[in-house]
Amino acid sequence: MNNIYWTSFKTFFRIGMFTLGGGYAMIPIIQGEIVERHKWMNEEEFLDVLAIAQSCPGVFAINISIFIGYKLRKIKGAVCTCLGTALPSFLIILLIAMFFHSFKDNCIVEAIFRGIRPAVVALIAVPTFNLAKSARITLTNCWIPITCAMAIWALGVSPILIILIAGTAGYIYGRYIRPIE
Repeated sequence: MNNIYWTSFKTFFRIGMFTLGGGYAMIPIIQGEIVERHKWMNEEEFLDVLAIAQSCPGVFAINISIFIGYKLRKIKGAVCTCLGTALPSFLIILLIAMFFHSFKDNCIVEAIFRGIRPAVVALIAVPTFNLAKSARITLTNCWIPITCAMAIWALGVSPILIILIAGTAGYIYGRYIRPIE
């Protein structure tokens, strides 16, 4: 019999260890492991977890892992997945801090990080498009995130205000305009 706590810890530890680019770059890997490989949740549940994790304060990858772990085995599951996600980054940063002075001016290290940047952009862009397709976002309703981004960037509108307006509009839409049956 497979221990779900150990399996979930190992799964998230591996994701945390081998993903560059932060929480958004982890999305396709987490989705592959959770939805496709282990079948701990379906695509719709995963999209819901992503939406909730994005709206909560804190580190996105940790939020996702906590929600998935909690769904699997409540508090103990959340602790296992959270530790599995956070521990690799903590250990890597600790090692880098210990040896940073010896390679901070190394041109090879600089070149590696310059080369990683475009790959990280692709790692974030691909799941964004896939999730938009799964959430049935089309060209007719993609004006919402574009308008929000422009309001933040060009007009200096607070992202907090955008989140509050979007949450209120989503609630009104889901409750009164198109209720879920």
